[in-house]
Amino acid sequence: MKRTDNFSKFAPKKKNSAVKEAIRQEKKKWKKERSEAIEKKKEIAKETIAKKSSSAASSITIRKVDKTMPLNKYVAHCGICSRRDAVPIIKDGKIKVNDQVVVEPGFKVSPNDVVLYAGKKIFPEKNLVYILLNKPKDYITTLEDPQGRKTVLDLLKGVANERVYPVGRLDRNTTGVLLITNDGDLAQKLSHPSNEVKKVYEVKLDKPLSKVDFEKMLKGINLEDGFVKADALAYADPKDKSVIGIELHSGKNRIVRRLFEFLGYDVKNLDRVMFANLTKKNVERGKWRMLNEKEIRLLKFMNSSFLKQAKN
Repeated sequence: MKRTDNFSKFAPKKKNSAVKEAIRQEKKKWKKERSEAIEKKKEIAKETIAKKSSSAASSITIRKVDKTMPLNKYVAHCGICSRRDAVPIIKDGKIKVNDQVVVEPGFKVSPNDVVLYAGKKIFPEKNLVYILLNKPKDYITTLEDPQGRKTVLDLLKGVANERVYPVGRLDRNTTGVLLITNDGDLAQKLSHPSNEVKKVYEVKLDKPLSKVDFEKMLKGINLEDGFVKADALAYADPKDKSVIGIELHSGKNRIVRRLFEFLGYDVKNLDRVMFANLTKKNVERGKWRMLNEKEIRLLKFMNSSFLKQAKN
């Protein structure tokens, strides 16, 4: 577009260097103004945060961390037994706290308290041990036996310096997967009915399981101590219907034997092939191995996502 005013011919023309310098100065001025504006915003933000922090701090109530622990949990952490098994020990007056007999499992124990069991001071275990044992027949799962029978701990002599105990007991004539540990929290979790820990057994009966009784076990049976049903049931061998695979999560004592006995069957052999996510794969009868980190992690977080969803 052409200029139309009459003064343009009188205006002195600027040199290129002068034009470039003017542009540089303009940019410099703009950058400086922008930088000052940014710094000002930062100062305002800092002042706002400081005011909010001061206001929040004035309303915070300082709470002391409770380092006490229920006595039954403390006993479990000392590797004496599981938290559940600690309850009768405490109620029988076998635990002293600061030289006083305490019979209340929920009694709060502080870090400075002196706790005695069988006259000896006990301490929470720091080195946690996790052992998978393929239990043979004729071994019991109690720590000590007045009758002098063999216990599963006889199979682990010299394995661990820590005092360990079995989780998820098996009777004397039942074989298979058994977890042995000194982790009281894990023992409590695996023993509590609400966690519905899966157990799978292979059962050898004295006669074939009939189709009618097969269906009864899946629908559920009322025993003297409550209703129980199999979560899954199958003939382990299509040609031999006296060999059964059964999955359930009930923690009732001798539950598998009692279910079949209720229907008129005699259990000749009972082998637990899975407990939680543990199997006896590559572990010979009467042998053991330490759990690896992945197995321990899976046990500790087992069903956690399912239980979280259930609560929500």
